[in-house]
Amino acid sequence: MPFPGGLWWLLCCRQGFTLLRRDYGEAEREADGEAEEEASFELRAQGDRVGPSGTGRHRSRRSVRSLLVSEEMRSLIVEKGPGPVEEDSDVLVKGWLQREVRGGVKTPWLRPRKYWFVLTLDSLDYYSSNERGSKRLGSMVLTSLCSVLWPDKQTYKETGFWSMTVFGRKHCYRLYTEHLHEAVRWACAVQKVIDSKAPVQTPTQLLMRDVEVSAGDSPEVLEQIYRCNPILRYTSSPLYAPLLPFPYGTPGPHGYTTLRDEAVKLFNSLQQLESQQDPVPLIQGILQTCLDLPPLVDEIYCQLVKQTTEPPAPGGPGDLHYWQLLTCMSCTFLPSPPVLRFLRFHLDRTESRFPASEMAKYARFIHEALGKTRGRECVPSLEEILVLMRRQEMVCTVHCPGVAACRVTISSHTTAEEVAQELVSRLGLSQSPNLFALYEQSRLREQPVGSSTLLADVLTRFENLAGEEREHDVPRRLCFKHYGFLDTDSVPRDSLEFALLFEQAHEMVLRGYVPTSEDTLQTLAALRLQSLNSDFSSHAPFPHLDELFPPAVLRARLPPPRGDPPPKCRGARLRAGLLYGGLWGRSPAKRRAERDLRLRGRLREEGASTMAAIVEKWKLLQGMGRPEAMAAYVALVREWPGFGSTLFDVDLRVSPVGAGPQRLWLGIGAKAVSLYKPGEPEPLDSFCYSRISSFGASDSGTFRLSLEDQELLFETSQVRGVRPCIRPSVRHPLWGLQTLQADPAVSLALQVDEIAQLLNTYLASMGARQAPHPQELPTSPLGPDAAARPRGLCPAAGSWQHLLPAGSFGS
Repeated sequence: MPFPGGLWWLLCCRQGFTLLRRDYGEAEREADGEAEEEASFELRAQGDRVGPSGTGRHRSRRSVRSLLVSEEMRSLIVEKGPGPVEEDSDVLVKGWLQREVRGGVKTPWLRPRKYWFVLTLDSLDYYSSNERGSKRLGSMVLTSLCSVLWPDKQTYKETGFWSMTVFGRKHCYRLYTEHLHEAVRWACAVQKVIDSKAPVQTPTQLLMRDVEVSAGDSPEVLEQIYRCNPILRYTSSPLYAPLLPFPYGTPGPHGYTTLRDEAVKLFNSLQQLESQQDPVPLIQGILQTCLDLPPLVDEIYCQLVKQTTEPPAPGGPGDLHYWQLLTCMSCTFLPSPPVLRFLRFHLDRTESRFPASEMAKYARFIHEALGKTRGRECVPSLEEILVLMRRQEMVCTVHCPGVAACRVTISSHTTAEEVAQELVSRLGLSQSPNLFALYEQSRLREQPVGSSTLLADVLTRFENLAGEEREHDVPRRLCFKHYGFLDTDSVPRDSLEFALLFEQAHEMVLRGYVPTSEDTLQTLAALRLQSLNSDFSSHAPFPHLDELFPPAVLRARLPPPRGDPPPKCRGARLRAGLLYGGLWGRSPAKRRAERDLRLRGRLREEGASTMAAIVEKWKLLQGMGRPEAMAAYVALVREWPGFGSTLFDVDLRVSPVGAGPQRLWLGIGAKAVSLYKPGEPEPLDSFCYSRISSFGASDSGTFRLSLEDQELLFETSQVRGVRPCIRPSVRHPLWGLQTLQADPAVSLALQVDEIAQLLNTYLASMGARQAPHPQELPTSPLGPDAAARPRGLCPAAGSWQHLLPAGSFGS
């Protein structure tokens, strides 16, 4: 039955409306039979380059833009080519594949259609059949910016097909096949063609090169380049394509879209920055996106250089917001060498054109920052951003046990080693044989800060974790403490170092790392009170019992929790059911609450009796001065053989296939490595360093210690309280800010890293007493200039984020 005339008229009008709609710039939609454009208005081939004047480039870009309409008109016309040529030498792969049509494979009434695909050295074409003269339905020109998404098992489970996706500038081919080897063969072939293409350069890249060439030769040509190429200058209109080349497709991690889309979104964010009253949150969001997507760092630098070049109001609020963001970028990320050269030229040009302006001051600050910047773990905190916007330095508070807190001025480039060295000099500890370091510390957690770690990252981590920590475990702070005990006997009692030693000994007692009798623990608590308050007085302030006596000892006195006895008969089971518990008896939740209430009451009674015993012992110390009380305290703790060792809670496995793990304390000391059973004063075994042949990380949470005749594997735990490593989990829908979570696996790796670094530190301090073979010595954290380091400072421990390779040394 022929179509009515009205339908034919409707179809013709619809095609005409489509042409008008496309001519007037409405967003186009992909349809079967539509060919891929072979040129992109934001990309140019190297053969089109002109002289350094830049005039020809400006004119050629206009000509490319003027041809867009005609190219799109031609793309609507489906040409009938000669069909696939079987004897063509350019054909790499050919075969039947199914392509996803509108609606997707998941829609049951729209299945993928089968086409004949041909891959050549330049494009991926598909035809209606494999016969000569068949219609070519579409073509995708392959460039270095195209990308391939390889087959994945999840898609196969959902659809029953192995999928391969090819991303082009405008089109995306989702291809399906029933066989995995065929999908892999096509993906490999397409990727090989993409890799063979020359890198595509954008006009911005070409102009950056022209600016670099003309900078020192001809100022007139340089100014003409800026005048004739608006892409280098400030613009108030939106950006429709990135300034640098990015691959098509392939969404980024953490919920981001493609790099090209994110680059355009970031430019929109930059334009919003001009009118922001409080630009700090927006600046931090942009920095977080660059941290999550490192390829965008160069793009943001180029966009900022563009927006700070010949702005409409130089030095105005909007322009200074750009310079403030550029300042934060320069203290956080280092661009690639071509972009860095272009950025430095832009800074010099700004200083020469506006010598006494705020822009010139920002340019000089950025110049200095770029010479010090290296990789950051975290984006700057809100406080750091405010400080950088004023081109000032931050003030960091470091707590020292037993003394007043120290305030240290730091910048975005200050490391923990530099602060520790300043504190060693300020506190008069340069001649001490012991080693010192900074620690991240809270009430329940403690972790040394690596010498090369930037303190700005540590402060940012504190800010991010402020809302994540539990109430009884805040706030986090930086502490200055002993790192390695090399000689504790020669520390003068009237020195500041002895006060630090006394406070660390007290911390070990409270954590339960000094196994001794309860009577001795009560004596230690009384000595602590005497050192704090002098002689006994009923009006003296009493610290909480948890600050004097190990809480674990009190909890150990309580009876172990017992569950409800199981009913013995059918009637008892019935009475113990939900109806009985709700009507005639007490529910399990109520019984647990009553049991917890009794335990808490028992704990208060034990605490009161313990405090009374401590006070009685305190009264016996009448007339003892504070130095004598501290000395007596340290002398009692020093009686334990493990004093001076750093203890780690580990599970010992003799071999990977051995018996079950055994919970132990691993003590790393200056002379030996010891194993203790928790609560017992004498070590189970002790290994001097001459018996150790190698050590290192077996995996993320296992430390390997190889002796002369056996190999020990220790699984670390989080009992000691390691610093949680932060990873992004959920992307903010607007600016890319992250919700932070602790990664337990990385936390265990950090503790393994701490054990290895501590062993390396003690090995390096042995010096001539232990001379290992050079080829077998592990990479020393001291470096070649170890002899030039000041005494009393913890050696450079490197980054705490990476596992150390296994070390070994001769016996």
